[in-house]
Amino acid sequence: MSAPDNQPHQPLTWTKSFLWLAVAVGCFHAAYTSIHVPGAGFMIIGYAFALVQLTNQPTVRRAFYFGLAAGFFSYGPQLWFFYKIFSMAAVVLWLILAFWVGLFSAIIHVATRRWGRARAAWLIPIVWTGLEYFRSELYYLKFSWLNIGYALPPYMSGPGTCRIGMYALGFAVMALVATFPFKFTRKFTVIEWFLVFPIAFIIAATMFPGEFRSHASSRVNIVGIQMEFPPAGILPKALDAALAKNTSAQIFVLSEYTLNTPPPDALKDWCREHSKFVVVGGEAPATNGNYYDTAFVIGTNGDIVFSQGKCVPIQFFHDGLPAPKQSLWNSPWGKIGFCVCYDLSYTRVTDELVRQGAQLLIVPTMDVEYWGRHQHELHTRVAPVRAAEYGIPIFRLASSGISQAVAADGSVVAQAPMPGTDATLAAELRLFPSGGMRPLDRYLAPICTFVTGLLIAFMLFGSPKPGDPEP
Repeated sequence: MSAPDNQPHQPLTWTKSFLWLAVAVGCFHAAYTSIHVPGAGFMIIGYAFALVQLTNQPTVRRAFYFGLAAGFFSYGPQLWFFYKIFSMAAVVLWLILAFWVGLFSAIIHVATRRWGRARAAWLIPIVWTGLEYFRSELYYLKFSWLNIGYALPPYMSGPGTCRIGMYALGFAVMALVATFPFKFTRKFTVIEWFLVFPIAFIIAATMFPGEFRSHASSRVNIVGIQMEFPPAGILPKALDAALAKNTSAQIFVLSEYTLNTPPPDALKDWCREHSKFVVVGGEAPATNGNYYDTAFVIGTNGDIVFSQGKCVPIQFFHDGLPAPKQSLWNSPWGKIGFCVCYDLSYTRVTDELVRQGAQLLIVPTMDVEYWGRHQHELHTRVAPVRAAEYGIPIFRLASSGISQAVAADGSVVAQAPMPGTDATLAAELRLFPSGGMRPLDRYLAPICTFVTGLLIAFMLFGSPKPGDPEP
């Protein structure tokens, strides 16, 4: 992307194409595999830069295939646990995820050949963000993991009171690699200046985290117990043991699918006897023998005082019906929202809870031990980013780890291991009276998706011009 518009189009050779493919895949795995290495996430910038280089191919078809290959060899190894769950069908799912990278490469290739490198450069962050938001949030197979925003440090999504969001981070990274080094050596047009200001603002905001809020309205002590499909009869004993170690605890949390029924009398009696709240995952009966995968809150009087169903049941799993509504529990400490497992991965779910005024999110989660450590580690990237984006704490209790208590600035204040049967997670979390705030990218990302859709329609159905790229 560094040559001026009047230079002839010089596509990559096969050798250079494969080298850039290797750079893209290598940087992606360095960013996502080295979870315990400080700063490794910034390697995702190398991935983005290599993807942009791969769009410079002699044909649209070759640009698509190299993008597809980059996506497949990046996503497939990271999501190897799909193979444990779906067997050979996992290959199809990896290809579907990789398709969006291939489509990005093809669109940018066509735009570059049609309008020139300089004019097409500003489309790169828009198209990337539009496609990433669509594949993460909007269509049936939505899956938000492994995007640019999750690879970078969580505080970058929401420093201080200037929360920008993970999609805006992806936008900023792609804008950075699209404009380097060409744009800094020429004059900007009016449209380009219009785009430069928000890009510069996003980058600057991530570099200078602000002073976080210091005044909390209340504090709540929460304890979670990791158990994977436990017999219902042992739950009171497990709660007794956790209470003995954490006598000041006010809420106890058990994972998603701890029960395959609503809470039994034994749990209700325990709450009544000890004057404690218990959050437990179970199944609320629905019509035609179906159910809602539900987080139940049992009050200190032994009654079920609140429940919230899962909003986005996992595709291809027996995971119940989508919850008909979302609401908050008006707890003694403030407004608490509930996400059941992967609901936390979807901003369209968490945004609604924040819009209603959530001051804390509790997330009962089922991460099966058989899926492997890397699946659990990938899942740990979600809660810190969400907490930083909204500025609210999150308590995420997973069945076999890795459970997390996350402060409102995105820092993990407590963690339970994987595998960790019967391990406990205890934390005191601060609730802020103002609740959370939705980040800026919740407006940016849908606009990018709309613009990308218009661009695709124009490329497919618009009248071809002389010099348009061959397929």
